[in-house]
Amino acid sequence: MTRRLSTLGAAVAALLLAGCASVAPDGLRGAVQQHAQGRLPAGADLPAPDLAARQQAQANIAAWLQQPVDADTAVRIALLNNPDLQARLAQLALQDAERAQALTLINPTLSLARLTSPHEREIERQLGLNVVQLITMPWRARWQGWQMERATLDAAQQVLALAADTRRAWLRAVAARQVLAAQERMHAAAQVGGELAERMARVGNFSRLQQAQQLSVQHDSAAQLARARLAAALESEQLARLMGLWGPQAELALPDRLPALPAANDLRRGDDAEATALRERLDVRALRRDLDSAAERSGWAGVGAVFGDLGLSYSRNTATERASGHSEVTRGWELDIALPLFDWGGAATAGARAGLQRSAAQLRATALDARSQARSSWLRYRTAWDLAQQQQAEVVPLSQLRQDEAVLRYNGMFISTWELLAQARATTQAVATASELQRDFWLTEVDLQLALHGSSPGAVAAPDSRAAAASSTSAPGH
Repeated sequence: MTRRLSTLGAAVAALLLAGCASVAPDGLRGAVQQHAQGRLPAGADLPAPDLAARQQAQANIAAWLQQPVDADTAVRIALLNNPDLQARLAQLALQDAERAQALTLINPTLSLARLTSPHEREIERQLGLNVVQLITMPWRARWQGWQMERATLDAAQQVLALAADTRRAWLRAVAARQVLAAQERMHAAAQVGGELAERMARVGNFSRLQQAQQLSVQHDSAAQLARARLAAALESEQLARLMGLWGPQAELALPDRLPALPAANDLRRGDDAEATALRERLDVRALRRDLDSAAERSGWAGVGAVFGDLGLSYSRNTATERASGHSEVTRGWELDIALPLFDWGGAATAGARAGLQRSAAQLRATALDARSQARSSWLRYRTAWDLAQQQQAEVVPLSQLRQDEAVLRYNGMFISTWELLAQARATTQAVATASELQRDFWLTEVDLQLALHGSSPGAVAAPDSRAAAASSTSAPGH
């Protein structure tokens, strides 16, 4: 009797251990952080669910906002404070809880019955268990683990996408402020020309046509200044939204200038871009995991459809005669097996085979896109550097030389004041264009990083031809 009880206890313990799946305490945030490791700024962390960690994160954010926020700090704040990312991580924790629930054995059923008649009383006891769940536990655990790895890869892609969006917004916000400063200088020069033209016309030394031309320049400059102010405000608002800031915190301080262009020797090489994308991109890794899962599950599809409801039950019934009080106990077990009379699992097998083919095709398509995006992103990256370098190294110095020569000619009374002011505006426009091209280069650098290590960077506009427009700025006097 003791041996039977110990054997029964061991069996019950094994069932309890097999039927209890654990939930990750951190909601799989650690797994997401590991997938994104090396692709984020140093010290970047994901938000933790507990209250103490959230309070510490808010204290860190408040301290970081006391200084001008650089790009890496903006990414750190966004990862800690963006509500969309917090919702995605909470969804991942929910998926982990659902995985644990799916791996938990269905509770056994206990059926009790008391049946009476004029001659006897019968008591029935039956304990039932789903055998298929117990037998397939190791395979289901592996499949669920693959699905959760897929889910963590998807969450890591969203983390990288948020980091890239924040970095782009930071670049645009800083560049917009640089352009705004240049527009303010150009408008100041246009105002000086307009005021001088008005005085000259008042004393009869300027025609009404000449005055109207200078006032038109002043009004155009005012309109450009208004658009630059709007652009700077909107870009700052976009950055604050991605960082999860509002109210006084949204008025964050930013550096005055964008990072300098890297030297030619420090540029990223494009000869291994395709190999890096196929090896490192998270979306390719996620689809590889999907293919592995579909390949293993396809072999079980037909069997599961036919024998998915296999059940085992144990019965112990007691019948007692009313007259004599004699009791008789019967014991036994029952096995419930589905008979494959109509469904032989052919449809389930065909569906699993089609799903496997779809996963393989999706992986090939994504790998092809990854190769193309890596090549295209590197080409945009290199072209953007060439344009920005040309603007800074050749166009801006040339415009400054023209400005210096204009000052000399003005001092010699060979050109008018308005020609000098027009050249000053042209020089300032060349500087503003250099800032925009410098911004475009760093935007392509962000897109290249995402194409190599994360997922699709999306549609990336090719560097524009503003440099050509700046080089053909109207000559003084036009």
